[in-house]
Amino acid sequence: MQGSGFELRGVTVRFGGLTALSDVTLTAPPREVLGVIGPNGAGKTTLFNVACGFVRPDAGTITWRGDDLPRLRPHDLAGLGIARTLQGLGLFDKMTVLDNVLVGADHVSRAGFWAGLLGARRSARDESALRDRARAALDELGVASYAGRYPASLPYAVRKKVALARALVGEPELLLLDEPASGLSDEEMADLGERLRGLTDRMSVMLVEHHMDLVMSVCDHLVVLDFGKVIATGTPADVRDDPAVRAAYLGEAVESEA
Repeated sequence: MQGSGFELRGVTVRFGGLTALSDVTLTAPPREVLGVIGPNGAGKTTLFNVACGFVRPDAGTITWRGDDLPRLRPHDLAGLGIARTLQGLGLFDKMTVLDNVLVGADHVSRAGFWAGLLGARRSARDESALRDRARAALDELGVASYAGRYPASLPYAVRKKVALARALVGEPELLLLDEPASGLSDEEMADLGERLRGLTDRMSVMLVEHHMDLVMSVCDHLVVLDFGKVIATGTPADVRDDPAVRAAYLGEAVESEA
């Protein structure tokens, strides 16, 4: 990976008279896991939306592999080698699991998945290679047996893995995850943590999350937001022991772990 990874520098976002983010700077280094945490209303969702191009900041810059992205938009991500998952999953209920994952490989196909659906010519070899790639992504996450099923018929944890497989099938250099542990049991969360750690041999990961067990076990570095400002950065151990973080977010949960 070139440059110094994915960076937000001096990012400020205002919605009318509300400042959602104020001079936020962070870096997701190559092949590490960066976690963004904070209490409700801290600005985590806004930060994720800036990183994905859903929200354009009023001030500050976004840099990827050393290049500025002044007009980043969601549909630019795949071509830049960036993939994302959202809290809402965004799976297509009338498409099989395999076809949902194939959507994530659209930018690596000669004709593209959507062009294929519309009848544009795509070679049988290209089609077969993409389907093998999608099945491999599902197999990596342990859900290949659901390839022919439809998302609405599946348990929530399986659908989360399908959404993750769709993000991984394009072999991104950076994976952006919004609340990946939401709705998961402790066992499912532990499995997710192991899989995320296993990704760092080939990509960077930035996750916005509120489950402290996950972020403390999986992240190399953390950024803590409170009222739209960065109040702490560092390793999970550094952040856990930071008085400002204890006061703003972790509170008694950290005291009980000490």
